[in-house]
Amino acid sequence: MLSRLLSHDLPRSRWLAILLVLLVLGLAFAPFLFPGVKALNVAAKVLIFIALVVSFDLLLGYTGIVSFAHTMFFGIGAYGIAISANAMGPTWWALVVGALGALLLSLLLSLLIGLFSLRVRAIFFAMITLAVASAFLTLASQLSDITGGEDGLTFRLPELLSPGFALMEDDFEGPFGPVSLNGRFITYYLLFACVTAMFLVMLRIVNSPFGRVLQAIRENDFRAEALGYRVVVYRTLSNVIAASFATLAGCLLALWLRYNGPDTSLSFEIMLDILLIVVIGGMGTLYGAIIGSVVFLVAQSYLQDLLRWLGGLFEGLPLLPALLTPDRWLLWLGLLFVLSVYHFPTGVVGKLRERALAKATKEST
Repeated sequence: MLSRLLSHDLPRSRWLAILLVLLVLGLAFAPFLFPGVKALNVAAKVLIFIALVVSFDLLLGYTGIVSFAHTMFFGIGAYGIAISANAMGPTWWALVVGALGALLLSLLLSLLIGLFSLRVRAIFFAMITLAVASAFLTLASQLSDITGGEDGLTFRLPELLSPGFALMEDDFEGPFGPVSLNGRFITYYLLFACVTAMFLVMLRIVNSPFGRVLQAIRENDFRAEALGYRVVVYRTLSNVIAASFATLAGCLLALWLRYNGPDTSLSFEIMLDILLIVVIGGMGTLYGAIIGSVVFLVAQSYLQDLLRWLGGLFEGLPLLPALLTPDRWLLWLGLLFVLSVYHFPTGVVGKLRERALAKATKEST
């Protein structure tokens, strides 16, 4: 049953399976295990980035397409919810209209980009997508009457998802502290359910005959074309599917933040974060999106606190307190990334699978 649910794409490594189970359980019970506001925000952001990175991995890891326009579709989803909720009020119908409108716009843009740009090769397509994404960011910043400009849009959600809504008058006593069963609690599990469904659907896509053709195109598009597959059509479909999933991830971001602006969903820094997460987790492995998102976002969120603690621990010693100051967290984050790439060149998932395969080969001989 589990194998069928995962589209017969099992972890193929005992340690990888254990790690994934622990991470999924941690995310599933995050409101009870980590009841603090910051911890819950990090868990929600991890869920959103899992959906976003999975969609990008379909392009980069499975089809071999380098696109810098992924944050544009992410931003379209977030702006769709923000604009619709701001104009129509805190209703469920507004959320549905915003999500459907964003999906339609992303569908048209991704189709146009695919049809007109995917005929060019590698770096040229990447540059085209970068130009389109930059133009969209400028447009979102200047159309202040619609998008709120640089200030963005703040909006309200239906009562069930608002922080003021309470399932219980008193907080639930969890194992690690009281848990507020309010609208944020409901919104978190709405995110968890949506991301789980998106992940399982993407697993089915990459393990279908369509996904196998995409992998063949990634390995050698000339041979795939010689076998009779229309490479441009498959690349375009891959681009459309990835854009749709990124748009849905943007919708989830807007639901969680109840705000959206250019820096929130359209920033090029988000694109760099996606690339780093894919490399850390492993390209062409959807499970890498889970591991990479958790590792990167937890490090990004708590590295400053760790450096502050270490700086106090080594206070009085020469040089160390200056190196361990929280202001240098980007330096240490970069160092951690370099070390992860050095020790895990195929990502965490790829490395664990290689070890499992080597062990199985050794035992069989």
